[in-house]
Amino acid sequence: MKELHSGQLYWPTTRPESRSYPALRESTSATVAVIGGGMSGVNCAHAFISAGLDTVLVERGEIAGGSTSANTGILQYSNDVMLCDLIGQIGQSNAQIFYRRCLQAIDELEQTASALPENVGFKRRSSLYFASTEQELPKLKKEFEALSEAGLPVEYWSADEISKHFPFRKPGAIITHGDAEVNPFQFVNALADAASGKGARLYEHTDIVRHERLDGGRHRLHTSGGHTIEANYVVFAIGYEPEELRGKLVKAIMNRSYSIATSPVPEPYLKQWHQHWLIWETARPYLYMRLTGDGRIIAGGLDEQIEQPVHSEEVLRKRSLQLLNRIQSLFPEWPLDIEYVWNATFGESQDNLPFIGEDPALPGVYYNLGYGGNGTVYSMIGARTILGLVLGDYSAHPLPFISIRT
Repeated sequence: MKELHSGQLYWPTTRPESRSYPALRESTSATVAVIGGGMSGVNCAHAFISAGLDTVLVERGEIAGGSTSANTGILQYSNDVMLCDLIGQIGQSNAQIFYRRCLQAIDELEQTASALPENVGFKRRSSLYFASTEQELPKLKKEFEALSEAGLPVEYWSADEISKHFPFRKPGAIITHGDAEVNPFQFVNALADAASGKGARLYEHTDIVRHERLDGGRHRLHTSGGHTIEANYVVFAIGYEPEELRGKLVKAIMNRSYSIATSPVPEPYLKQWHQHWLIWETARPYLYMRLTGDGRIIAGGLDEQIEQPVHSEEVLRKRSLQLLNRIQSLFPEWPLDIEYVWNATFGESQDNLPFIGEDPALPGVYYNLGYGGNGTVYSMIGARTILGLVLGDYSAHPLPFISIRT
């Protein structure tokens, strides 16, 4: 099993009594089989069962136990690749469609969260995207113009406007309205429970070791326990490149990132954080940060081009202190200390886009792989897109440039 994180995670402590699901103990069949019980897989399973499709989901570990647990829960329509750069990569029309689709996905995540019977910490927030240095200001202004031309809800703040609202001063910033935050662990577990309540069959500790094509276009999945699942459609939603793709994903790169959660910050200080906005910067790798409902700061960054999570306590402590110092430089008077620190593997593609769509060599096999820093948003786009493809509703699939490439 691929190791996806190390250290002490914060989000699982917020829902200590999550439901467990059995391992698959006998062979079965379904219309759709989803492989992966994280954000992407559970979103898919919920979408399929809500549309009336007989759905089975299998997870080799536990629901929400992989990358979902290490997710910072920041939801934005801006991406790791700036819109002005994406225009040069895939053209203005496609780039604008992609960014607008990301904003629509946040709306869909809000609709989904609001229908759940428990509070999963979903709140709409604006984001402050500041220029890390004066040298990056021209590029930031170019990005603001691109976002404005695309019709996205943005404004530009000068250094004076930033310092009026926050206890720090930066050369300039884009304010993106319509972003959001969520508790990813609560969201995925609650969504899995909702899918199960609608009739989806969820199995934990069930590892798929072989995929077989059958006559008539059906598929047979073999588990390590010797059982099989037959399905018309198979969706891989496992967060990294599955063996079945055999390198078709343009050499997706696996990196690792560090995150911390502080102890709750006293309320008087929190008033200095304007409307609890999400914060990130133009520097690469970038610092990103948010507040939790109980006043903690969750921050991440310090990305490294190494796949394996860190096991050295010394390295984790060093990186966590670096993150804390970055936060402290923005909020110098705040009494801050680290309560949780973790390190997680994440994937990014060479073209900065997710991989969503049907395998051109395997009809009926789909992929919902949300590489990059916007995985939760991509997972919703993928779930709705693949559902549209399965149902034959191609109006739900407006993003041909993020399909699987051969």
